[in-house]
Amino acid sequence: MIVSLLAAFSVITVIVSAKVVPKDSEECRILLGDAFIEEIAGYSEVRDNILNYVLVGDFKTKTYDELAKFVDKFGARPSGTDTLEQSIDYMIQLTRDEGIDDITTEELEVPQWTRGQEEVTMLEPRVKNIAVLGLGRSVSTPPEGVTAEVVVVNSFAQLDTFSDNDIEGKIVLYDPVFTSYGETVTYRTQGATKAAAKGAVASLVRSIAPFSINSPHTGSQNYGENVTKIPTAAITLEDADLIRRFYNRGEKVVLNIKMFSTYDTKISRNTLIDYKGTENPEKLVIVSGHIDSWDVGQGAMDDGGGLFISWAVPVILKRLNLKPKRTIRSIFWTAEELGLVGAYAYEEKHRDENHNINFIMESDEGTFAPLGLAVAGNKEARCIVAEVLKLFKSINASTLVEDDSPGSDIAVIIKTGVPGASLHNDNGKYFWFHHTEGDMMNVEDEHELDLGTAFWTAVAYIIADISADIPR
Repeated sequence: MIVSLLAAFSVITVIVSAKVVPKDSEECRILLGDAFIEEIAGYSEVRDNILNYVLVGDFKTKTYDELAKFVDKFGARPSGTDTLEQSIDYMIQLTRDEGIDDITTEELEVPQWTRGQEEVTMLEPRVKNIAVLGLGRSVSTPPEGVTAEVVVVNSFAQLDTFSDNDIEGKIVLYDPVFTSYGETVTYRTQGATKAAAKGAVASLVRSIAPFSINSPHTGSQNYGENVTKIPTAAITLEDADLIRRFYNRGEKVVLNIKMFSTYDTKISRNTLIDYKGTENPEKLVIVSGHIDSWDVGQGAMDDGGGLFISWAVPVILKRLNLKPKRTIRSIFWTAEELGLVGAYAYEEKHRDENHNINFIMESDEGTFAPLGLAVAGNKEARCIVAEVLKLFKSINASTLVEDDSPGSDIAVIIKTGVPGASLHNDNGKYFWFHHTEGDMMNVEDEHELDLGTAFWTAVAYIIADISADIPR
């Protein structure tokens, strides 16, 4: 049995403050009917075949090994670079080597923001080099840099308590308390615009992370309309705390910021791999991850792991000769990091086929030990997915979390009414390494990647093969 085979793969479970459904199993039984519930439960043998093949069979550690070869060969894969395009070619050939040839690439224009020299120096109250990473699309400073006094705020509300005269000519440092990525990231994405509106000459943000070893975290930001574009960057938690302490003591803090970059557009590609369904090939169950990364680290965690567990789905099913009724499409999104560019292009190109997407899945918050899925959809859709997840209690991956906008790229498609889910995994340390030089293979664990691959493949197959579509 799979339970005994998994004894060596202990999974650390975590308590999550999330709304888990369905609480009323009787309501789900009424919605789905006993016959359909029994049908889903009947996939236990297929589940075991997939789990065994990945966890103790021929696919054991293959996800990790292939991911390691990929990120070691290419390293970071920023949008618009030749390295990204070479990595796309590599993934296409890797798929063809498995005898899968139903591969399509779709070209689109993507941004290319290239980081140059970056330096931040504290001049007062003492001289100190400040670790820094510019934020995506940031403009450059003049050659001599920007030298100005710092105003420290912990929120946009606090910024609004200052008059424009108080902020004009100053550098605004956002020093918010990290609550969650979703809540706190707004200071990174909108901080420069709000500071510029009050006359600031530059903005800095405390890295959007709960933990640091003097490691700045980059990320995308967006300039609003009708404001001056000012240089913007992230500094470390440690340096933000230092500047805050000086500031709270009433000491004047003066920084010199030098940041240089270029901005262009290039052509990239979304990659689509289809494993055709036997009865309803026009209907799609999509699994996905993004192939681009930031220009720091290797992009192993964000999103190499999600890329490779999605690559593995059609590969494993072909090897096991498991053919679902609906087509499984694996998508490698391009240019996610600079604004979900690939996802928006896909949604626009395939808008007339939207009704054929049965379910869409994405892994883009780590591939640590799987705990279940974060699911968007109506009550009946979530009940169906909950029944599928019951099959994965043996690996502690049966949790369903309600999330109306799971994932990053897939949120673009889910907002049109398509049901979908992101991988819910034991990623408590994900934001320690997110968008930093620390996003390397060292963060990945071969056994947890096997669990994620097996779970992702089995869930995709079951949803693609059950008799009923996922309702909208």
